[in-house]
Amino acid sequence: MPLLNSFGFTDEQRLMRESLLRLAERALPPERIREIDRTGEWPHEGYRALAADGWLGLPFPEEAGGLGGSYKDIAILLETLSYHYACLATTYMTSIIYAGLQIHHNGTDEVRKSYLPRLISGEIYVAFALTEPQTGSDAASIKTHAVMDGDDFILRGQKWFITSAHVADHLVVIAKTDPSAEPAHKGFSIFLVDARAPGVQMMPIETMGRHTTHTNQVFFDDVRVPRSHLLGEKNRGWKLLMRGLDLERMSIAACGAGNAQKAIDIAQDYATQRIQFGQPISRLQVIQHKFADMRIKAEMARLVTYRVAEMLDAGADARMETAIAKIVATDNDFECAHIGMQIMGGAGYTMEHDMQRLFRDSRLGPIGGGSNEIQRNIISKLMGL
Repeated sequence: MPLLNSFGFTDEQRLMRESLLRLAERALPPERIREIDRTGEWPHEGYRALAADGWLGLPFPEEAGGLGGSYKDIAILLETLSYHYACLATTYMTSIIYAGLQIHHNGTDEVRKSYLPRLISGEIYVAFALTEPQTGSDAASIKTHAVMDGDDFILRGQKWFITSAHVADHLVVIAKTDPSAEPAHKGFSIFLVDARAPGVQMMPIETMGRHTTHTNQVFFDDVRVPRSHLLGEKNRGWKLLMRGLDLERMSIAACGAGNAQKAIDIAQDYATQRIQFGQPISRLQVIQHKFADMRIKAEMARLVTYRVAEMLDAGADARMETAIAKIVATDNDFECAHIGMQIMGGAGYTMEHDMQRLFRDSRLGPIGGGSNEIQRNIISKLMGL
């Protein structure tokens, strides 16, 4: 990783990055990544390797069986994994950050003791289900609902674009429990749902990129959920969700930073070997300027990511900064892949080279995890506009 800067890292964090990269290269070599991208297989080998080496416990405190990692540690892990393969970082974010931390923060003692050790060991995988067909950016308009029936809740509705739900053992589901609440988001609750329970059905959604962690429709037809699997207080789910937004945006930014750097490395390897007009195209000023632009964009993605990581570690209010980081890193990630495609020309457009995959996979960044338009709404609101 020639240009993955480690300035400001501790010795332990440098070793962490080196260890993670070796793990990723061993578990998912380039030819295997190309194969599963073609076949749509989930990156089981990579996730199992992360579990075996204990990395799934990084965000959880030591008393919960985790490693007690800092925000900066999490950023390093995700940037490194995404540098190797973006979908490997996605598998981590989905189960550990989006779903797992909801269980840790909001589950009962019984639920935490039952599920967290198995989540951290990799025995179970948990997906996160919020988005619905008619509620993407307008998440407060969800229709999936749950009603009490004895000691259970009965869950009905549909979720859409649910990453890796097809391999999940459980789902963290956001549902409406008070249809009369005003405003609507005050009537939401969070549930831990058995993904194989009667009444749960899934259908894959074919997408342009992210073929290995692909997304799904999930249907809930009178699914029984034990009351004990309510995460946090009833009707307070929205407030609990807001608690994790800064970490989620920082995580997405870290993935964008890693993937942007990968685009540079792929394009640079090609450009130094591609001969035109009697010399490698990397010696042509027009190509050199494209690389300079890519390097600027990748470095800006890294700078905003680690800035917010350090703010969060210091306990600062970073709501605006995490929204900025998410925008800058995901936009720059896609732009690096776009420029890389142009440098490689026809070769970049072929399935023989990896740039086309980075181009396809990076396009999700500005859309998912709260679109970059929504992030701009957040920034302007925090500015008092």
